[in-house]
Amino acid sequence: EVQLVESGGGMVQPGGSLRVSCAASGITFRSYDMNWLRQAPGKGPDWVSRVVTGGGSTYYADSVKGRFTISRDNAKNTAFLKMNSLQPEDTAVYYCNVRSTISFLEYWGQGTQVTVSS
Repeated sequence: EVQLVESGGGMVQPGGSLRVSCAASGITFRSYDMNWLRQAPGKGPDWVSRVVTGGGSTYYADSVKGRFTISRDNAKNTAFLKMNSLQPEDTAVYYCNVRSTISFLEYWGQGTQVTVSS
């Protein structure tokens, strides 16, 4: 059974930091590109960031560039999103998503809530 389990969400004040994690099981994690997406209340999902299989290339939405850092540890089947300088507009449910580089398979986590509020 494939599982992606996010953790590390919570509530933080504006300007604060959080690190969310995504632990994968049931897949060959190193063969999947890994994405973070988020969905704010009443809005559709937005892509946030991607790290390729080996971790050598990363990509960011303009809205988070310079504030968020994506990374992965293939030995631990885990990916991370470090979020700095958080603002109220970053409030959303954050989802991890993995996409195979050799097939059409992709999987989603259940999401973790990040709330930025004073």
